[in-house]
Amino acid sequence: MEAMSVEKTVLVSGYAQAPRGTGMSETMTWIGVVLEVDCASHSIVAADATFVTELARDFFRRLVAGYKLTDGLDGLIGLVEKKVHTPSKNALQVALQAAFQRYVEFRQSGKC
Repeated sequence: MEAMSVEKTVLVSGYAQAPRGTGMSETMTWIGVVLEVDCASHSIVAADATFVTELARDFFRRLVAGYKLTDGLDGLIGLVEKKVHTPSKNALQVALQAAFQRYVEFRQSGKC
């Protein structure tokens, strides 16, 4: 599969404090979410998050890939609510909300 040109996409990120008393908080203080979004379709074409394991990162990537941000934040948060059952779920949702809001602000600026 050929990679999409970065001329057609934008990178947005969001962060939240890692939950205390978890493996994540032992190795990092923040959870970060980075989304690459196609400006034409508003779809997430690539994603990453700071998890302790590669399996969790891979699952997150597959979970959100293809989601259209114009379908709203609730649907994106709902995906996490339905499919992610880890101590870091709430922090992940907060970080996703921040990344979503950055995309909305960027889009409203007319740059995307």
